[in-house]
Amino acid sequence: MIGRLQGVLISKQAPELLVDVNGVGYEVQAPMSTIYQLPTLEQPVTLHTHMVVREDAQLLYGFASFEERALFRCLIKVNGVGPKLALTILSGITADDFVRCVRDEDAATLVCLPGIGKKTAERLIIEMRDRLSDWHGDMSTSAESTHAVTNAKSTQDPVKEALSALVALGYKPQEASRFINALDTDGKSSEDIIRASLQSAVKK
Repeated sequence: MIGRLQGVLISKQAPELLVDVNGVGYEVQAPMSTIYQLPTLEQPVTLHTHMVVREDAQLLYGFASFEERALFRCLIKVNGVGPKLALTILSGITADDFVRCVRDEDAATLVCLPGIGKKTAERLIIEMRDRLSDWHGDMSTSAESTHAVTNAKSTQDPVKEALSALVALGYKPQEASRFINALDTDGKSSEDIIRASLQSAVKK
């Protein structure tokens, strides 16, 4: 199993990354909470990873911190929550806010995330309550991310990149477009647009 990658960030098109480790390119899927912390392209990057082996694929998920990976691993143990939905949860809401939702039994906030209905939200609250009973700490920054967070220059339209990322995270194209159209996107990076759209989605 691959538990950690340390290499050079070659490309990022949320939620997918490509990391070069000694000449080998690893395709990694990461939540937006991790992507926000990434350095510019061609810079060193370290990711804590979780590997999923299926009959038809071997998938690698990357995270900025041990804690974020630990929460991901807890989420995929919940009945009906697979890696894709767990990634969507970590992209749409901060880890600390998710813990608050579980502790406060705030299903209304959870159902705002794509792929989560009322029953799934209630199941998350019930099954995660004991697992998160000792949770504490702020995961807004990674212990290893001491560099300033900067956005890589991209030749693509940031609005199109943001739209593609939101759809990949589970939002319907019309819904993603509505979130983006409500924003002032002038001069903003795709990460900024995605962040604002996700905040809007949870508050809707």
